[in-house]
Amino acid sequence: MVLASQRHGRIAFRFPGQEVTNVKNALIALSLLGLVAAGGARGQDVFELEIGRVTTGYNDVAIPGDSGTRLSLSDDLEAGSATAFRLRYSHLYAGRHWVAALAAPLTVKSRGTLDGAVDFDGTNFPGGTHVDATFRFDSYRLVYRYRFAGSGRWRFGLGGALKVRDAAIKLEAAGLSAEKTNTGFVPLLSFDVVWAPAQGWRLLVDGEALAAPQGRAEDVLFAVQCDLQPGLSLTAGYRILEGGADNDEVYTFSLFHYVVAGAAVRF
Repeated sequence: MVLASQRHGRIAFRFPGQEVTNVKNALIALSLLGLVAAGGARGQDVFELEIGRVTTGYNDVAIPGDSGTRLSLSDDLEAGSATAFRLRYSHLYAGRHWVAALAAPLTVKSRGTLDGAVDFDGTNFPGGTHVDATFRFDSYRLVYRYRFAGSGRWRFGLGGALKVRDAAIKLEAAGLSAEKTNTGFVPLLSFDVVWAPAQGWRLLVDGEALAAPQGRAEDVLFAVQCDLQPGLSLTAGYRILEGGADNDEVYTFSLFHYVVAGAAVRF
């Protein structure tokens, strides 16, 4: 997951203030409108809800990236667990063309006492200060995959996604507060692999990922899915969310583990 906007011809863009919110909301609205319109065509529509319990593997930040103090929100501070949800609406047209809109917000809080002074986005937090930290990474995506012809019990899909990430890192202490916010577009590869070992049961790998010199992002689900009744499936599994960026504006690399459960309704 790439938090910071990239400079010098890199792949994500920043927008100031309210314009960012307007761009994000417009993209989400157009995506949902397009999918609803596609639903009128012959195909299959699926609405999915996923709820997960999230723990932090690592979460290292520095603002600015070239001069700020490196701070681990999971080692220098104590990261709490969090509950996160995501919604995805998809449409399959002609058995091959799969499009989806996804909303996946995430907020994780940390707290603790600093061992030494921390310079965060121009604000100095002295050593010995008790700090509350908030790491927010909300992701909105428009996804397309081409579904290749299955072989026996196997199915494969491959395509791309356009992600809008709306992110923030905030440190608060008595009389002190600093926050770094960023919103931008990130392109990703999108894929899924499904194996059906028995009627009504599926093992699946589903996600988006991309790596480049300026950063990387991976959001992948490993799960088992069963059909509870026609049109309704239940899912349980593990999700990994990892990535970050390293440039003069921001340094951030994070790893989050999800234990998830969900339901999919087909209509």
